[in-house]
Amino acid sequence: MSSTDTGKTAGPAGTGDPAGEDTPASRETRDARELGEAASQLSTAPVETVVPGSFGGARTPGALGRIAWTGREVTGWVRWIWRQLTSMRVALILLFLLSLGAIPGSLIPQSGTDAAKVQEFKDAHSALGPLYDRLGLFHVYSSVWFSAIYILLFVSLIGCIVPRTWQFVGQLRGRPPGAPRRLTRLPAYTTWRTAAEPEQVREIALKVLRQKRFRAHVDKDAVAAEKGYLRETGNLLFHIALIVMLVAFAWGQLFKSEGDKLIVEGDGFSNTLLSYDDFKSGNLFSTDDLTPFSFDLKNFTGTYERTGPNKGTPRTYQAAITYSEGAYGKEHEALVKVNEPLVIGDTKVYLTAHGYAPTVTVRDGKGDVVFHDAVPMLPQDGNVTSVGAIKVMDGYKNAQGRTEQLGFSGVFVPTFAGAGKGTMFSQFPALDYPVLALNGFHGSLGVDAGLPQNVYQLDTSHMKQFKDAKGGILKARLLPGETMKLPDGAGSITFDKDIKEWANFQVTQQPGSDWALAGAFAAILGLAGSLFIQRRRVWVRATTGDDGVTVVEMAGLGRSESAKLPEELGDLAALVHEQAPTKPDEDAAPTDADADAEPPVPAAEGAEKQ
Repeated sequence: MSSTDTGKTAGPAGTGDPAGEDTPASRETRDARELGEAASQLSTAPVETVVPGSFGGARTPGALGRIAWTGREVTGWVRWIWRQLTSMRVALILLFLLSLGAIPGSLIPQSGTDAAKVQEFKDAHSALGPLYDRLGLFHVYSSVWFSAIYILLFVSLIGCIVPRTWQFVGQLRGRPPGAPRRLTRLPAYTTWRTAAEPEQVREIALKVLRQKRFRAHVDKDAVAAEKGYLRETGNLLFHIALIVMLVAFAWGQLFKSEGDKLIVEGDGFSNTLLSYDDFKSGNLFSTDDLTPFSFDLKNFTGTYERTGPNKGTPRTYQAAITYSEGAYGKEHEALVKVNEPLVIGDTKVYLTAHGYAPTVTVRDGKGDVVFHDAVPMLPQDGNVTSVGAIKVMDGYKNAQGRTEQLGFSGVFVPTFAGAGKGTMFSQFPALDYPVLALNGFHGSLGVDAGLPQNVYQLDTSHMKQFKDAKGGILKARLLPGETMKLPDGAGSITFDKDIKEWANFQVTQQPGSDWALAGAFAAILGLAGSLFIQRRRVWVRATTGDDGVTVVEMAGLGRSESAKLPEELGDLAALVHEQAPTKPDEDAAPTDADADAEPPVPAAEGAEKQ
């Protein structure tokens, strides 16, 4: 196998030499130019530029000359800054800065998520609190600096993608460039001599390359082919997917809503702003964006592991509901489980928590019922030891006939250890041995002041505690059906046998999440394509040598050096060689060894790598 230069002497128009002479210097210049053209547009990445000295050039005298020079200088610098902003290097830097900027949003309480924790942080850190507030660390994702990084990254990606996409479309519509004059200078090269005619060799090569999914065409005395366009397609797909993800995240943050609602068995919920216990939303969210639906909690089912190391772990944890869409929609039944939300349009209803709501009945001194309801208790541990408050705000009069308000602080355990066996801590999360511990207060609950209160806590600043006959604190542990009498004919409170359960639901509406997921998958797919697909070009030249025998040259060029390029070129050369085999040397006398040997197939051994 040999390397053969089949180029002929070019005329004055093709040499690039001013005098029209074919000198070694002019041939070197011409070859370098042809190699550059052969490797052109293997990538649509923008060319990196260094910081220029001046864009204004020579400045003519006078005011007009200064104005013209200043305009050229400003325009040049603006273009240079735009090229830097839309470069891949700057886009990666901005993406890294965006990742760093998101870290404080995960570590520091955010006012849009939990304003109470933000205030607690400020109270506990008198020095850091004001500093974080000035830096916008309590509202990272809406801060000026985070928004600036976000917008610059967005502009950088768009400014990078648009020209590259336009350039890539032009490449798809065009043809691979013609073969360089000297194929021996390419990274992978092979050659042989054949008895087939040059036209026949080119037809064979064109057919073989197209069968291997190369885009190929005949250009003068050579076949030019190219493959691996999916590499650039994957690159563009990756960047477009990043834009889709950025838009989806921004859209979701601006128009999102998230609310929580605790519902006792038998109660319902309507998706209106006033129905939520807690609600937060994005800056551009409107109550008109709430999906119209409602649902009722029929029952909650929870079963737990009773033995082994996983004792107390939930085995069944689901809420049976009936829901309807719109104001007059048909009712449907559904089960909401952990990580299996109810989906209605763009809204998802998640089951997030569970607890017990013991039913109590409060009577005044005359025996009239002034309160009867299931009171939710908040769990404090894994075995659902719960605390809460019972508030009787209206309808109660004491033994003297004066209107008062009653309040009871309570601790509920679904499985009590038994009298004399410890404090009020539940031993198991199921209702095996329910006990309700109460102590009572009378006076003013403070609700008439109009200030918001925690429904699960008592404000006893304007209340007096009930005392027993011995002057001690009135308290009792009640089993279902038992009653605690209030002193001096003040009434009673009964722990009813009907113990209900409650479930907490989180209702979220975050548009753009599906687009963000699709963008993530597309980004992974595009990144894989840009990393594992190689863009390469192959040329097959067939010309008639000085002795009248056809000389076949094959060469390959990739975007970057790769060991697979010579191997692929060798495989292609072997396929062409099968139909245009090497012509034996007629001057060499055959020997017995040559007669038994198979004809040489140089290309099948792998292409030469220069």
